[in-house]
Amino acid sequence: MNSASHGLKTIGAPAFLREGILDLPTPFPLHHGGQLVAPRLAWRLAGDPRLPMVVAIGGISAHRRVFDETQPRSGWWSEVAGPGRALDSTRCCILGIDYLGGSGESKGPSGKTQPTSISSHDQAFALRCLLDHLGVARLRAILGASYGGMVALAFGERYPERVARLLVISASDRAHPMATAWRCVQRRTVRFAMQQGRACEGLELARALAMTTYRSPEEFSARFDAPPVRADGQFVFPVEEYLFARGRDFAARVQAEEFLCLSESIDLHRVDATRIGVPTTVIAVRGDLLVPVEDMRALATRLPDARLHEISSPHGHDAFLKEPGQLRLTFACIYGEC
Repeated sequence: MNSASHGLKTIGAPAFLREGILDLPTPFPLHHGGQLVAPRLAWRLAGDPRLPMVVAIGGISAHRRVFDETQPRSGWWSEVAGPGRALDSTRCCILGIDYLGGSGESKGPSGKTQPTSISSHDQAFALRCLLDHLGVARLRAILGASYGGMVALAFGERYPERVARLLVISASDRAHPMATAWRCVQRRTVRFAMQQGRACEGLELARALAMTTYRSPEEFSARFDAPPVRADGQFVFPVEEYLFARGRDFAARVQAEEFLCLSESIDLHRVDATRIGVPTTVIAVRGDLLVPVEDMRALATRLPDARLHEISSPHGHDAFLKEPGQLRLTFACIYGEC
């Protein structure tokens, strides 16, 4: 393996920040067939390297910047991770990555030149290569939410000796068929728009639809139960403004091919939970439309060594982004307090 890191930066105390881009093995074999040529994995390590190391990975929009003290809004988990927060960077060293096939600086498949499918197992293998490069024999934990939880489970199945514990939030051993149904419609929408030369509009529509599955009916009722207003001769509803604002934000920073790659990867995800012997904390959200609490309970039953925690939140699937107080109570095992 070519283990060169490109663009490595190190910043001294108190930040203890390192980041780089690792050349992965080439050719890089893929779980569903095919291979990647010259793939790279972008990574970021924040916190004192003498502390236990934790990997934090989130949904398909997440990236290697888990938190940033200087630019709080740039971290995808800024409400949960950082000094003194639920995922406390003064008690652990936090490693984040850009997913293969995602919108960051990792280099994965190209939808135009390499029509390949990425698996959660491929992301897990890339992470293992990174740990080898960093000289990390064993992680204290992988904390994965949504798609990141799928990658955590795949890692635990393949490389149990490399991690002491998994914390899995709103992710099961396979996608629920209803969630797959919603995502299939989103992908069809984007592909149709791409054929018309209007990929950005397709992404806006897909993301708007996705937002209706990330949150709960209770939240939408509380926030958007107001009459519509007239604009350009037609009625515009408050919830409509919200959905398409989020769609525009998403389309401005994500390419269509990247969305298609990782959305499909969610639905391709399957692991054998009975083979994951790593102690696992399963965190289920009541009211999660994408990953029903029943699926999380079933996952905990199939895992050989699991603890199940259930939380309630009006934020539904997005609770992992919005409920730092409730999550704090479930993270004790990261610090050896369970």
